[in-house]
Order: sequence, then C-alpha cells, then structure tokens
Amino acid sequence: MWVFVFFDLPTETKKEIRNYSIFRKKLLNDGFTMFQFSIYLRHCASRENAQVHINRVKNNLPPKGHVGVLCVTDKQFGNMELFIGKKEEKVQTPYQQLELF
Repeated sequence: MWVFVFFDLPTETKKEIRNYSIFRKKLLNDGFTMFQFSIYLRHCASRENAQVHINRVKNNLPPKGHVGVLCVTDKQFGNMELFIGKKEEKVQTPYQQLELF
C-alpha cells in the first residue's frame, strides 16, 4: 500500500508558517517522502500498517488548512504515468522499505 498525504496550509502569519513546518516535519519523521510540493507519500506493508500512519497524520493535523489522505495499492501506484514537461518518466519508488519481523 502507498499512503499519499495532500495538503494546502495557510502560510500568511508566523504562527501559520510554524504550524506548516511542524506538520511537514512530523510527516518526514513518520517516514513520508516528498513526491511534489505539498504531496507526501509513504510505503506500507499492509492496510493495517497504513491505518497506523493515517491515524498519526490525523493526530497531527494543523488547526487550519486542507489535508487529504489517499491509499493506493502497489499495482495502482505502478500504473501511474508521470511527465516532466512533455517527456514521460518511468515511475520509480522513492525508496524501498525494509521491514524486520
């Protein structure tokens, strides 16, 4: 499973910028990687594991702004088409996660 977090947070005041920075740092500390500006993703081994990380995102929501969370399967992620300008890019996983049991 891949968990995507999309967000649009206000950054007009110092407090809003601080809230944005805290939210972003918590995503990074939880293993999310930047896919595009304001879009972060994380690979999870199962739906149960994905739910753990979704709950962490919910617990760290800033007081203002819009945040969306989307789960997709590995197959769906692999079917994504990416373009840089008009040139198509191959979809590459940002990293491989090693899980020890």
